[in-house]
Amino acid sequence: MARTPSNMTPLGTIAPNFYLKDTNSNNTYSFEDLKGSKGTLVVFMCNHCPFVLHVINEIVMISHDYRVQGLGIIAISSNDIVKYPQDSPELMTDFALQHKFDFPYLFDETQEVAKAYDAACTPDFYLFDNQGKLFYRGQLDDSRPGNGIPLSGTDLRNAIDALIYNRSLNEIQKPSIGCNIKWK
Repeated sequence: MARTPSNMTPLGTIAPNFYLKDTNSNNTYSFEDLKGSKGTLVVFMCNHCPFVLHVINEIVMISHDYRVQGLGIIAISSNDIVKYPQDSPELMTDFALQHKFDFPYLFDETQEVAKAYDAACTPDFYLFDNQGKLFYRGQLDDSRPGNGIPLSGTDLRNAIDALIYNRSLNEIQKPSIGCNIKWK
């Protein structure tokens, strides 16, 4: 299990747009289609990563807690499915159903969206304000598989609260840690 940190993209960076197929609905969406009125959380993830499996229930709870408050939530898988068939779009659909996603799970077949976002690991979190400017990029919390720290979502939840309620946010943000994106 490789421990790859996220790239710390400069705050204020504008969200790259995309057109990707949602494995849940088979519709194609852009960032503009899915953005929330208060902001948008983009999560690069996949089906098999132990770091994603460790946090997936918290990601789903965050979605339930914040969608009603105007937060758009988008999950994207960019892994090479030739080398990692467990991340295929068909299995993405199954994964989303199993974990009761109420947000789109998009497939980035060309990996161009992951490159545009400078995504490095799964999970990799990008929180944009309602103007599409990067507000937070970093970890969910300090919990990792096997480290004994309970999962709380504290870092990401604090960032979302700061965004929604116009509070200041500490600019010192810890990078997420996860498996590297499986590049072609």
